[in-house]
Amino acid sequence: MKLIKTSFFSAIITFIRISSGFVAGKIVAAITGPAGVALIGGFTNFIAVILTFANGAINSGIVKYTAEFNNNELKIKELFSTSLRISVVCSAVFGFILIIFAPYLAEWVLSNSIFTNPIRVLGITAILYSLNTLLISILNGMRQIKTFTIVNTSGTIIGLALTIILVYYYKLQGALYSLVLAQSIVFFLTVALLYKSPWFSWSFFKSPFNKDLGKKLAGYSLMSIVSAVTIPVSQIILRNLLIAHIGINEAGYWQGMMRISDGYLLLVTSSLTTYYLPKLSSLKTNAELRSEIFNGYKIILPVVFVGCIIIYILRFFIIKTLYTTAFLEMEHLFLWQLIGDFFKIATFLLGYLMVAKAMIKHYIATEIIFSTTYVIFGYIFINHFKLTGITIAFAINYFVCFIFMIFVFKKILFRKKG
Repeated sequence: MKLIKTSFFSAIITFIRISSGFVAGKIVAAITGPAGVALIGGFTNFIAVILTFANGAINSGIVKYTAEFNNNELKIKELFSTSLRISVVCSAVFGFILIIFAPYLAEWVLSNSIFTNPIRVLGITAILYSLNTLLISILNGMRQIKTFTIVNTSGTIIGLALTIILVYYYKLQGALYSLVLAQSIVFFLTVALLYKSPWFSWSFFKSPFNKDLGKKLAGYSLMSIVSAVTIPVSQIILRNLLIAHIGINEAGYWQGMMRISDGYLLLVTSSLTTYYLPKLSSLKTNAELRSEIFNGYKIILPVVFVGCIIIYILRFFIIKTLYTTAFLEMEHLFLWQLIGDFFKIATFLLGYLMVAKAMIKHYIATEIIFSTTYVIFGYIFINHFKLTGITIAFAINYFVCFIFMIFVFKKILFRKKG
């Protein structure tokens, strides 16, 4: 099955990415402690928001239309050319803003002047990240999974090496610079690996700007921007809430839990991104969509369920291995976080259908509503259950979101005709 094949190659990327991320996290945790992990978590959220804007937030649109136009060279050239122009302009504009307003952004968003120079470097290198993201999105849309795997794996290894070197010599500052530079250095590697690809030619990127395609990509841009803003911003609000009400070390425990959660779920989300978005974009009837979605549930959800059980059983070992004994307090976060992770993946499967079918209004409304409820639940449960409350909020929020998504797609999921 193509899903299993794609999952295999995604697993290679994910294993290396998870291993690299946890090695880097272990080093950072050992050198900077829970407080340093909390600060780096905040900067990671900030980078996620900025880099989404820097390439026009058109990644999903590039994947969808590359898959859709794969047999139409004229359309492909128009798509690549239009996407390149959007990426260059957006990265130049936001790069300039970062360079000029770095001191204000550091204090306003992250409340610490230590982030000023890393933000400036991010502004200078944003265009490299933007171009790299464009090329990787094209690979995904063309379903060139092997090349996609090599590019991502190589990039992850470079990022790990950079993190180890900079953290070793420059401690917390080094960790901040590694987050910024790793996003951009990989571009040169991607170009080298794609140099001999038949589509990797200037002729595919020099067509005039296509207004119709620009409008279509703008819809995906709006969806990506909403996700890029709502998810990290909700986490920033909750992290600040933890720091204010409980303490910065507790915020570090939660950040450590989120890193574990995000790390092992990469195996699933990488498969979904690589396989489901182009696949669902190519399907026309409700019957085909229903079959593909239920097939995904039958394969993916049992894997996630078993994975959650194993992680819960090994939670003490995982904490000691990935962090230090100073992080043992985060053991109380595992149960509700893992329950939330299960419903998160169940929700994501239907979320990709929204993206594939350009359900822009539904997608934006869902992101805004459930990012808001996450913060509300977080505020309520932190006050009642302290640190554990933030993971209770996470689990309840994704359970409610999953029920909502079933309601939205009830015609596709439960009607046998069409």
